[in-house]
Amino acid sequence: MSEHMPSRFVRTLLRLVQGHGHDPGAVLAAAQLDFDPFQESAVGYREQVTAMEYSRVYQQVLRLLQDATFGVVRNDLTAPGAFRMMCYCIISCPDLGQAIQRAAEFYRTFFDEQSQLYANFSEDTARVGYLHKRPVSGLTVGAADVYGLSLWHRFFGWLCGRPLPLRRVDFRASAPNNAEKYVDLFQCPLAFGQPRDLLYFDPACLAWPVVHTEHSLNDFLRTAPYQLLVMDARENSGRLSAQVRAMLGHDFRQGVPAFDTISQALSLSPPTLRRKLRREGTTFQALKDAARCEAARLALDRQDWSIETVALQLGFTDPSAFHRAFRKWTGQTPGQYRNARRRRGQ
Repeated sequence: MSEHMPSRFVRTLLRLVQGHGHDPGAVLAAAQLDFDPFQESAVGYREQVTAMEYSRVYQQVLRLLQDATFGVVRNDLTAPGAFRMMCYCIISCPDLGQAIQRAAEFYRTFFDEQSQLYANFSEDTARVGYLHKRPVSGLTVGAADVYGLSLWHRFFGWLCGRPLPLRRVDFRASAPNNAEKYVDLFQCPLAFGQPRDLLYFDPACLAWPVVHTEHSLNDFLRTAPYQLLVMDARENSGRLSAQVRAMLGHDFRQGVPAFDTISQALSLSPPTLRRKLRREGTTFQALKDAARCEAARLALDRQDWSIETVALQLGFTDPSAFHRAFRKWTGQTPGQYRNARRRRGQ
């Protein structure tokens, strides 16, 4: 996925709100979206929204419906906040394989057969997807099917702090006219008309350590699904610096995770981690600055937050220190950045 998404995805969320008897206009206003996705012929309508705009709408819907699934299951939830609870159940797993198995167990416990997560590991390949049994005939793959499977793929990569390279992706439905864009999304061959919707990958990846903690999970859930939408799914982005960057997250209200804490989570000594980061052309300080800069940009997009509030969210007790840091990072003051974004309608 890129940093933009089709506006029809927002319409899907708004229809969900309507179906539960709520006003979608109130959601749009709270999310500060500057156009109505239902009014396709209106002046100012956009075919796409940014990942952050979509995430703001999603978060408003989550608060309204008390549901945190990312749309990764196909029918109504048996319990609210299921995806959130599943995340807390798996975050302590030592590696990806155990995390996937525990997630599958969670969905077997709380969901019916049509929404369960299917996982099958062998010496040759690992398969993860949906446990569908009802036949599909004459239907082409829709964006929602691709979106749900892609979010699982990116979530597994997020857990390990690096993209998960796929060997193949199967879909039960037939190929759409624009199948090539889905090849670009998953970075692997696609197969249509298959028994299940599945991700295939190297079973060696199951031993990858889960690098996140409950702290970084809270940050992830607070801005979800933004971090998944902007992830680079290409294999060459899976460098050590990308793992460190993922572990830093976006939530700095309690400060920045210590270098020793991160090196321990990666099973590396601090000198070894410093050396490996230098080989990749970066330092821990540079990664911290980039992480705080991105978090500042996200926070400044919240028009209901004052710049002083943003500074506190970034862990700055002195707003003037935040101004100096943000100018160093971007060449602009926080106010200049916010005004420029407002003029561009973003």
